[in-house]
Amino acid sequence: MAATYSDIPSKMVSASNGIDYAFREVGEGAVPLVLLQHFRGNLDNWDPALIDGLAQRRHVVTFDNTGVGGSTGRTPSTVEQMAHNALAFIAALGFAQVDVLGFSIGSFVAQEMVLIRPGLVRRLLLASSAPQGGAGMHGWADDVIEAVGVPATTPDKVLDVFYAQSDTSRQAGKQAFGRMSARTQDRDQATTWETRLAQYDAVCAWGIPDHALLQRVSAIDVPVFVANGDSDPMILPHYSYLLAGLIPQARVKIYPDSAHGFLFQHHAEFASDVDEFLNGPD
Repeated sequence: MAATYSDIPSKMVSASNGIDYAFREVGEGAVPLVLLQHFRGNLDNWDPALIDGLAQRRHVVTFDNTGVGGSTGRTPSTVEQMAHNALAFIAALGFAQVDVLGFSIGSFVAQEMVLIRPGLVRRLLLASSAPQGGAGMHGWADDVIEAVGVPATTPDKVLDVFYAQSDTSRQAGKQAFGRMSARTQDRDQATTWETRLAQYDAVCAWGIPDHALLQRVSAIDVPVFVANGDSDPMILPHYSYLLAGLIPQARVKIYPDSAHGFLFQHHAEFASDVDEFLNGPD
């Protein structure tokens, strides 16, 4: 029986930057697909249904960036440093080329990785994303902060941000939470308040309006798939269109009746779309 994300063991790898990174890997494929997690998320905040769907035909790697979850070090407060740390993790695993899927703050880091190290990333997927310098991104709305930015979050509050208000979307969210909590052994360490503060500092700096910075992503010269839910209150869907319009080889898809966690709600459709994109012509 093939291994699934809910039961594969966590591993550690030491990188040249002195950080020991916690990670998990499942599936097989020539070009690894490396995933970068959302704000305050760790290895157990990935939906196993999505990871297993992605791993049907490829090697999928999830990891905690510096200072997050089970990884050592201190979480940096800039997206650029997070990108350098992610590149150190990839180098530690000996990957010469990767595909990258960045989710939320992970999508900011993914953009920087491609700009810092052209040639490493073959194809790029940006979920619930926005370009640096986009107007209106400097800090999140009060209701979003109350849901995901307080010391003790609650499932109902997280549902309000990650899923749409429809019964269908909220039920899908509850099912995703159930899948994420199914693992009972070898669970990852919870992210700390220090990580939350550093990540939000990085998000706010990324969102300072700066029209000139929008031009940076035009240097991304690999195929890019940009996606979001149509009701995301955290990173509004119009940023997906803005981002895709700035990147020469980008396409965009907005998933219906969903929000920030659209990729968990629509896990089967999204995994299929990812597979089609990654297998597309060069």
